[in-house]
Amino acid sequence: QLQLVESGGGLVQPGGSLRLACAASAASGFTFNYYAIGWFRQAPGKEREGVSCIDSNGGNTNYADSVKGRFTMSRDNAKQRVYLQMNSLKPEDTAVYYCAATGGWCDTPQFEYWGQGTPVTVSE
Repeated sequence: QLQLVESGGGLVQPGGSLRLACAASAASGFTFNYYAIGWFRQAPGKEREGVSCIDSNGGNTNYADSVKGRFTMSRDNAKQRVYLQMNSLKPEDTAVYYCAATGGWCDTPQFEYWGQGTPVTVSE
């Protein structure tokens, strides 16, 4: 089984930057390199939404319209980590951010593994 742990959340002022990390730990028989990783977020009182996704080889990334041009996703397979660089943060970005993994591609309807989430608060 694949274990995912998010980190890097916190309090930041509007216009500021934050980098989230998703650290993976793979059990025997699982290879992190083969997984596509997505970032999701859930704001208070709202449904969880997809933020971004990166394929296993890092050659394909996609972003929600609300974060395009501000967020950048990357992965380091050697370190079994995925990152979300968040710039020009807005109060609307306040949410708990989750990473999730699938053995398929970013267009899969189902992500199989989820982290516990890390909270991000954008406020003065």
